[in-house]
Amino acid sequence: MRRLLLAAVMFGAASGAQAADMPDFLRGSFSDSPAPRINWQGYYIGGQGSFGTSDMNFTGSTRTVAAALLANTAIEAGGQVSDWPVGGGKVSTHGHGYGGFAGYNSQWDDVVFGVEVNYVHGKFGGSATGSMGRSFVDPLGYTDSITYDSISSMAISDMGTLRVRGGYAVGSFLPYLFGGVALGQANITKTAHIYGEQVNPAAAPGFQNIPVDLRATDGIYSHLIYGYSTGIGVDVMLCAGLFLRAEWEYVRFTSSVDTSVNTVRAGLGYKF
Repeated sequence: MRRLLLAAVMFGAASGAQAADMPDFLRGSFSDSPAPRINWQGYYIGGQGSFGTSDMNFTGSTRTVAAALLANTAIEAGGQVSDWPVGGGKVSTHGHGYGGFAGYNSQWDDVVFGVEVNYVHGKFGGSATGSMGRSFVDPLGYTDSITYDSISSMAISDMGTLRVRGGYAVGSFLPYLFGGVALGQANITKTAHIYGEQVNPAAAPGFQNIPVDLRATDGIYSHLIYGYSTGIGVDVMLCAGLFLRAEWEYVRFTSSVDTSVNTVRAGLGYKF
């Protein structure tokens, strides 16, 4: 038995020595060296183009204009005309733009955090019209037959966001999430046209039928609007700091017209 064990040990030692002397291509081609990690840390800058949809709700957008027209009148006291849900409702339109971005990344292994300023100049927004008519008796005893027409428009020319980003590097790809504050510049116009007649057969002659025709427009231009931004994207390193970008962004603005803008973007950037 001892002789058998001794022979087995000597055979195993000889086989190991022969395997050690074999060429590398016979021992296998697997390598334990890890793939090189892409360095995303540092400052970067780039340009982009965007295409998107503006969703706006114009209901009630001319309320303040109508209220100013009808202040201290029997028509407003009897029918609360300025509170009628006029404005054209919800509208969706398509737009496009171009701009740039710049930021800084910090990297820990494959985890990347950063801050970024993003800007788009373009044509986003839309317009809507609405109309409503009612008859009611006002406090002076007149029967008022009134129609309220509304015309509103909003045009967003510039959008900028200050973001924080978080991503995870996978090879040459950096998928990321982001969120931040948004600022925009918009032109907003609102027109209210209120017309009809007030009828009271019991009134004095000359005051039995009173025509009504009131119109006013309120326009604010280069108006600052603000809100928040969120979205997802991916950067793809091409070579020597040059990278491609694709992302989706949602921006919600707070203004007299409830507005949100969804855009998809493609860009090209360089990391220093």
